[in-house]
Amino acid sequence: MVTNKVPTKAPILMKQVYQKIFPQVNKELRYWRARAEGIPNLELRTQALASIESKKFHCQGGSVYSLLAGEDWKRAVRFIVAYQTISDYLDNLCDRSTSMDPTDFRMLHQSMEDALTLSNSIQDYYVYRDDREDANYLVDLVNTCREVLQEVDSLHVIHPYIIKLEQLYSDLQVHKHVIHEERIPRLENWFATYQSQWPMLSWYEFSACTGSTLGIFCMVSYGLGGSIDHHLTERIYQSYFPYLQGLHIMLDYFIDQQEDWEEGDLNFCNYYQDEQELENRLKYFIEQTNHQVQGLPDQSFHEMIQHGLVGLYLADPKVRKLEAGDRTAKTLIKTSGFRSQFFHWNIKLYNRLAGKS
Repeated sequence: MVTNKVPTKAPILMKQVYQKIFPQVNKELRYWRARAEGIPNLELRTQALASIESKKFHCQGGSVYSLLAGEDWKRAVRFIVAYQTISDYLDNLCDRSTSMDPTDFRMLHQSMEDALTLSNSIQDYYVYRDDREDANYLVDLVNTCREVLQEVDSLHVIHPYIIKLEQLYSDLQVHKHVIHEERIPRLENWFATYQSQWPMLSWYEFSACTGSTLGIFCMVSYGLGGSIDHHLTERIYQSYFPYLQGLHIMLDYFIDQQEDWEEGDLNFCNYYQDEQELENRLKYFIEQTNHQVQGLPDQSFHEMIQHGLVGLYLADPKVRKLEAGDRTAKTLIKTSGFRSQFFHWNIKLYNRLAGKS
């Protein structure tokens, strides 16, 4: 099995990302933004547009994996943008909308399983909520993902693994969005069923590890490139879950601490004893991620994902608002390595030019 040639040097990767990937992401997002603007129901339209406007960088970051798809990179971008848009839209619906019903959340997230499973029937995902008329926005996102997956000859190989990751993700979204007094007990009880497999993690770290879509994007992109088999799929799953996915989401929560405190939202960084323990555990996730990706095909690419995550998140202006934020950022960048420093400087410059800092 021969994998597609992907960039092995950070400057080359960033050039392809800026010149090729991001413009395609913007094209896909323009389409979905126009669709969202046509949603008749005000609440659904508000949340759909807000998810695209405020979480665009999720699609940008995820679409870096399209480089693994070789000549089929545009289809990979199409899938990643559609699937990530479902994720971000549903997160808004569960987090900011009118319902706190776990049955409603479970049905909404059935759309994410259906987006990955060609044999599933399309369902009424809004059946348990009053706000329902979306002019087929969510169904069309699901069908876009399925249309791309129809082109993946090895779908039968990757499907059990991407469904495993999707089910963990959906479980998290249900448990963490119910009424406040039920959230922690539900998450703790959920983790108890997995604790024997991951005894080195706390319940809040395990929860963070389930909240990323990167493993799915990696496998689907390899599948589109025709360069994946059972062995590689298993290696990707073990390499990405829990540590790389956990690093991804813990960094996301790290920079959002002040914002989540103001909004009263659950933030997994709040459950460490102090800032030093949080810093030590983030260092642990960086070190374990680096260890786990060793030996993967395109190893340098996967290492750059880790470096890019650290550089990207810690370049966010929100870090400066945190107590000890700058100190922790410097420590983590040093732990991750010199390429994280490259991405850190690169993203800070990009943010400055884009007027974000």
